Amino acid sequence: MFRQLQAAIVDLDGTMVDTLGDFEIALNRSLADLDLPCVTRALVERTVGKGSEHLIRSVLAHQLALPEVKGLTNVCGARSVENLYEAAWQRYQYHYLAINGEFALVYPGVVEGLQQLREAGLQLACLTNKPLSFAKPLLQAKGLDSFFTHVFGGDSFERKKPDPLPLLKTCEALGVSPKQALMVGDSSNDAQAARAAGCPVVLVRYGYNHGEPVDGVDADAHVDTLTHITQALARLG
Repeated sequence: MFRQLQAAIVDLDGTMVDTLGDFEIALNRSLADLDLPCVTRALVERTVGKGSEHLIRSVLAHQLALPEVKGLTNVCGARSVENLYEAAWQRYQYHYLAINGEFALVYPGVVEGLQQLREAGLQLACLTNKPLSFAKPLLQAKGLDSFFTHVFGGDSFERKKPDPLPLLKTCEALGVSPKQALMVGDSSNDAQAARAAGCPVVLVRYGYNHGEPVDGVDADAHVDTLTHITQALARLG
């Protein structure tokens, strides 16, 4: 299976770039606009990975359930996730685009790992649950955009990972079958989508995975850096 690979589909947040700083700053500025308390980085790490809409809804639900906020809400009237969501989403887009990449770092070995994959003759595509309007500027700001022939975001297709549809659509764009496209990610979302689509999958150990160890997630290999992927594939045959 691994000898017939023709492409690699690479996740963004937690796989190529550590964006927790961007998430934390944008979320806390958005929450401040709504007179809600700041969120902790630990909560952000547990919540990212399923798209910005899920992130915002999860954070709002958590903050509204805090005792001090719940008591204030009871006094001032109903404040729910649904009646705050649209305003939160608008403020989040504003703040995120303003700082996109400023508090984010490319993980060690990413550039070298992408170069190795490309030198191995693989086409490269980036597939993330991040909105495309956030993903493309981030890749450009970090000097990673030139590696990819295609970039798809969480709003590029009807459904997001862990649904297999985004991987299947990305394979179509690359002109390869799912078994010829390696999924490279950091979480169970990536692994579940890959398994359902019929793509082999390698996971990095340093990412987010909703705050859980990624070694427990079903994958063909787990690596410490992108530079270890070609070695892992060689061992797998």
